[in-house]
Amino acid sequence: MAAKPKLYYSNTRGRMESVHWLLPAAGVEYEEVLFRTAEDFENLIKGGKLTYQQVPMVEMDGMYMVQTRVILKYIAAKYDLYGKDLKERALINMYTDAISDLMFLTRESYLKPPEEKEKEIKVILEKAKSRYFSVFEKVLKNPGQDYLVGNKFSWADIHLLEFILMAEELCATALSEFPLLQAFKTRISNIPTIKKFLQPGSQRKPPPDDHYVTTVRKILQF
Repeated sequence: MAAKPKLYYSNTRGRMESVHWLLPAAGVEYEEVLFRTAEDFENLIKGGKLTYQQVPMVEMDGMYMVQTRVILKYIAAKYDLYGKDLKERALINMYTDAISDLMFLTRESYLKPPEEKEKEIKVILEKAKSRYFSVFEKVLKNPGQDYLVGNKFSWADIHLLEFILMAEELCATALSEFPLLQAFKTRISNIPTIKKFLQPGSQRKPPPDDHYVTTVRKILQF
């Protein structure tokens, strides 16, 4: 029996969170190796397995993988969540890259002073609605289009749902102008593996708060 993947990261939502989503969506159980102090992180570096001395790192199939996009692409391809051909993979990459940009901006906003954070979140949500949600709403207008690519469940659907729920944590009405995305959210959330992951007690991390900011800065020392 193959060993469970191991996820090396702090006990916070961050760049690893999309991996926390993708593995359960594929029905894969995993273990976490959490570091809670700067010393824990330094010991991981000293172990010699952390390429570039940066996390996230996933131990899987005999590899110690870093770089979030590499990790996600590997998992998506391994579990048939990455399209059937190069064209579908290009679309999945295009959608997930755009969503990742929004996620990065959102995570960075949490590290800013309160007055800057509030302004930045408004800008991010407006950008999400005007430049991204509108695109995905248009994609879903195609007859019988239940999923974003190839009308088959893929990494792109998982990534979009992750950001939708992130946006709704910031603004409950984020999808009010997008009825097809609302239906998409309901549909994808009810896929059994994802529904299980969304239940209390899963390995999904809570929204960032002041403790998150303090923890990240303490561990990574910035």
